[in-house]
Amino acid sequence: MNIVVSSLCAAALAAASFAAQAQAAKPDTAKGAAAYGQVCVACHAADGNSSLAANPKLAQQHPEYLVKQLQEFKSGKRENAVMKGFAAALSDEEMRNISFWLAEQKAKNGAAVNKDLVTLGERIYRGGIPDRQVAACAGCHSPNGAGIPAQYPRLSGQHAEYTAGQLTAFRDGVRKNSVQMTQVAAKMNDKEIKAVADYIAGLR
Repeated sequence: MNIVVSSLCAAALAAASFAAQAQAAKPDTAKGAAAYGQVCVACHAADGNSSLAANPKLAQQHPEYLVKQLQEFKSGKRENAVMKGFAAALSDEEMRNISFWLAEQKAKNGAAVNKDLVTLGERIYRGGIPDRQVAACAGCHSPNGAGIPAQYPRLSGQHAEYTAGQLTAFRDGVRKNSVQMTQVAAKMNDKEIKAVADYIAGLR
């Protein structure tokens, strides 16, 4: 009986400890908003919906994904001189606060603009490129571009220029923080990258 009681007590203490850790780790989105306003707003806009095509929209992005990217900018695993400087000034807690605040912001819709390429872009996004074993984007990023939380980022409405730039960086070995995306982009040509990026901009 004593062994059983001891086990139950240990389990209860462990559960309480886990709950306390979870509570302590809960992000403070008010602090996140303040930090965002000091560090990120100039490039990504007040609500995370950047109006500059070279800078990604961050609103409604999965927070775990954003934290991962910030940590990898800081460590140098994802190379970007501008972002490394900003990320280096942030603690892990600040990264979480900012990321969870951004996740609460409503993403604004974008639009595809290249009518000549949109059909090709849709075909690649939904069906991949079978003869080159390129997987469909929708498999990881979902049919409407919402992504899969914590694993695969939201793409819906993202600036086509930014998406094309990232795919090209993966293909050319410039961006090295996703083996999976490097393998996908390595098999795509410029026209295909441009087409799928434009199609993604109009997803909703």
